Amino acid sequence: MTDRPTPPDTFHLTRERLLSGELGEAIRRMDPNVHVLTDAERAASLAETLAARPCDATADGCGDVWVFAYGSLIWNPAIHIADRVAAHTPDWRRSYCLQVKMGRGTPENPGLMLGLAPGDGCTGVALKVLEALVPQELDILWRREMVASGYIPRWVPISAPDTGAKLGHAIAFTINPRGPSYCDELPESELVRRLATARGQLGSSAEYLFNTHQGLAAIGIEDPFVSRLATLVAAKLQPAT
Repeated sequence: MTDRPTPPDTFHLTRERLLSGELGEAIRRMDPNVHVLTDAERAASLAETLAARPCDATADGCGDVWVFAYGSLIWNPAIHIADRVAAHTPDWRRSYCLQVKMGRGTPENPGLMLGLAPGDGCTGVALKVLEALVPQELDILWRREMVASGYIPRWVPISAPDTGAKLGHAIAFTINPRGPSYCDELPESELVRRLATARGQLGSSAEYLFNTHQGLAAIGIEDPFVSRLATLVAAKLQPAT
């Protein structure tokens, strides 16, 4: 039996570390069974996504690119963005359906992160990447979100949540139900337990939840699902009296 690698100190997810390839190497060390995309596979995924971009009359030309943020991209995009606006996309919902054995958890106590699962709509933040920066910034984004096969990038329609005005289409990282990290939604009690206790190289699952809750609130978005979990997890973390 081989010893499990010891997790290093907290790994702060910055653009510099993403460009260095450290995230992929950390995943390989912690779980050799996870397939980390090669540079060629990642580049092919990005090229395929850009080739499929809808260029309709409501799009911002077909130059600048919107990225739909619903979790950590809201509060730590790690890419250069020119604008951010509240945005709603139909047919998808936030779900804690990504189980992580590193990053925000361990193999003994897996953490949970958000994915977009089929549903009745999700309000998040659209991040605008300027046309001139699309190649370099989306490369960094792919090194982060497509380091393995947990997500499927798609173009989703987005609109202003208050007026319904169409904003065009944005890249969204939807959950891959066949990915090795996919998990069915857990009972609320288990969600709260894991979010309150799981911690890994990127920090705690609770920190991820609270930062997402605060990031949504900062742009005027109230998500009842996220708000309820934040309240329950905060209560669980309170010391017993």
